[in-house]
Amino acid sequence: MNVSDTPLSGLKVLEPRVFEDPRGFFLETFNAAKYAAMGVPGNFVQDNWSRSQKGTLRGLHFQHPRDQGKLVWVPRGAVWDVAVDVRRGSPTFGKWFGLELSESNKKQLWIPPGFAHGFCVLSDVADFVYKCTEVYAPDCEQAVRWDEPAFGIEWPVKEPLLSKKDLAAPLLKDVARLPAFA
Repeated sequence: MNVSDTPLSGLKVLEPRVFEDPRGFFLETFNAAKYAAMGVPGNFVQDNWSRSQKGTLRGLHFQHPRDQGKLVWVPRGAVWDVAVDVRRGSPTFGKWFGLELSESNKKQLWIPPGFAHGFCVLSDVADFVYKCTEVYAPDCEQAVRWDEPAFGIEWPVKEPLLSKKDLAAPLLKDVARLPAFA
């Protein structure tokens, strides 16, 4: 497994070792002891799977309180995945990191608690799978507009398909509850 730190504290790109032969491939998507040794906690309590069509943008979501860490990957298709540091007091507050996660590159992204997260589908269809360190709590659900000017995220789509909830997400200055940097 290859692990790379990003410019944002705690955010990591993981590249599992893939064993391929003429029959197909095998890879380990998670191993608590190995991932913990690389700085990814193994206290996951919920797994989620979404399927979306090309041009769909989901985000930018986070949960506070009851902050969630997420280990994300794409077993089918391709997405542009983005994490934004929304931890008050963080030296990288408001900074974002993006990369392509896909069926072909098999990369994973560890998103620690305190980051807003979103993705945009690049392929005709994409399956997005993620492990969470905290269960979904609707009363703690938070969002920031996908096109927040303060972030300046370079999304690969100009007119994404958005949910009503994501269309109504506030600007960062109007989000009442943000996590703190520890």
